[in-house]
Amino acid sequence: MKKLLSISFLSFGLMAGAIEQLPIIQTKYNADPAPMVHNDTIFLYTSHDEDDAEGYGFKMQDWLLYTSTDMVNWTEHGAVASLKDFKWFNRDNGAWAIQVVERNGKFYMYCPIHGNGIGVLVADSPYGPFKDPIGKPLVWQKEHWNDIDPTVFIDDDGQAYMYWGNPELYYVKLNEDMVSYSGEIHKFDRAPQHYQEGPWFYKRDGRYYLAFASTCCPEGIGYAMSDNATGPWETKGYIMRPTERTRGNHPGIADYKGKTYLFGHSYDILRLETADHHERRSVNAAEMEYNSDGTIKEVPYWKDIELKQIEPFNPFRRVEAETMAWGFGLKTRPHGVRNMVVTDIDNGEYLCLRGVDFGKKGAKKLSVCVASSKNGSCIKVRIDAKDGAVIGTLPVDSTGSDDSYSLLSCKLEKVKGIHDLYFTFEGDGEDLFNFDYWELK
Repeated sequence: MKKLLSISFLSFGLMAGAIEQLPIIQTKYNADPAPMVHNDTIFLYTSHDEDDAEGYGFKMQDWLLYTSTDMVNWTEHGAVASLKDFKWFNRDNGAWAIQVVERNGKFYMYCPIHGNGIGVLVADSPYGPFKDPIGKPLVWQKEHWNDIDPTVFIDDDGQAYMYWGNPELYYVKLNEDMVSYSGEIHKFDRAPQHYQEGPWFYKRDGRYYLAFASTCCPEGIGYAMSDNATGPWETKGYIMRPTERTRGNHPGIADYKGKTYLFGHSYDILRLETADHHERRSVNAAEMEYNSDGTIKEVPYWKDIELKQIEPFNPFRRVEAETMAWGFGLKTRPHGVRNMVVTDIDNGEYLCLRGVDFGKKGAKKLSVCVASSKNGSCIKVRIDAKDGAVIGTLPVDSTGSDDSYSLLSCKLEKVKGIHDLYFTFEGDGEDLFNFDYWELK
C-alpha cells in the first residue's frame, strides 16, 4: 500500500467546512474490530486483510493488536495470533472476526476459522502469546459454514455467553473455564430483523444489547435489545445506516474514559488508492450516545463526524514509531521480540501524532532510533501541519544496513503547549530508512 496522494490525516477534500474522518489505522488493512479495555488502555484486536487480496476474495491469515489511551493515536503491536496457532487446521486462509475477553487474569481469544468452526486461544497477557488450550474447535457444526463471528460476554452473575452466526444466530452458555460449554447449541428461530452477521453482545444499565451487521448489501450496523441474556430480541433500528459509500460493516462497542465508542470498518483507505473493489478494509471509530430510554442515537457515517482526542499525548518518554494518528503510505514490520518498526518510508511521506503536549517548558532535543543503508536523508520536525513550522531537522545517513539501528539526536526550537506533531521524511527516492522509536527531552 503506497501513498499516491498528499492527504491530511483528518480533513482531506473539505467541502463547506465539513470534516471527513478517515480510518484510524493506515499502515495495514484491518477489519472486524474487537475493542477491550484493560488497565486504562483500550486494546483493539482486528482481523487482517492482506495487501494483495484481490477482488471479492478474502485473504486473512492472522490477527492484529493496536492500543491507545486517547482514541486518536494508536500503537501497533503486530500479529498476536495466527492460523498457525491451531495445529488442527492446515490451511493459510480463513482468519475471520475475533473477540478477546478477560476472566480471572487470563485473556481468551475466540477465533472463527471459516469452514472449520470456532477455536479458542488463551494468554496470560493481552499482548499474548496466545495458545490453544483444547487442541480442537470449541464449536463446529459440520453440516454448514455458519460458525463465524463469535462475541462473548460475562454477565453479572458470572455466566458467560457466546453468540455467533451468519446467516443464522446461535448461542451457548460457556463454562467458567471459558474453553468449554454446557448444554446444547441454541439457534434462534427468529433472529433480529435485518440481522446478517457480526454480532456484538454487551449489557448496560440492566439491558442487554446485540449490535450486528445489518441489511445487505451494503451493510449498516443495526441493534436489538432484550431484558434477558438469551432473548427474545427486539430490533430497535440502526446504529449506522447502510450507505453506498461502503460495502460491509462489523461492530465493536466499548465504554472508555466516560464515553462509549462504536468501531466498524470501511473501504475508505482503499478508495484513496483505487476505485476497483478488493477485500481490503480499514477500521473506523466514532463516539456513540444513548437516549434516556436506553436506545442508541444514530451515528452518521464515519467520514461525516470527528473522532475527538480524549487527552493530550505525552512525548517525554520512549514512543514507538508505529504510534501514530496518520501515516498513509508507511508500512510496519516486526523487528525483534514483540517490537515493530516503521518501514517503507519514501521521500515526501510523513507521520502525524495528534494533540502532543510539549508542556510549559517545551522540548530541547529529539532522539530517534533508525537504521539505514543510504546517505542524505533527514527527518524534519514540524508542528500543526505537514508543511507547518520546522522546529528541528535531523540528518539520517547510513548506519551500516537497514537492520543496524543507531540513536541519533537533534536540537529543537522550544514550542510550548499542545500541538499536532509531524515527522516529515526527505531523501532520495524510496525506502529511506527504518524507524524504531523516538523521544523528546
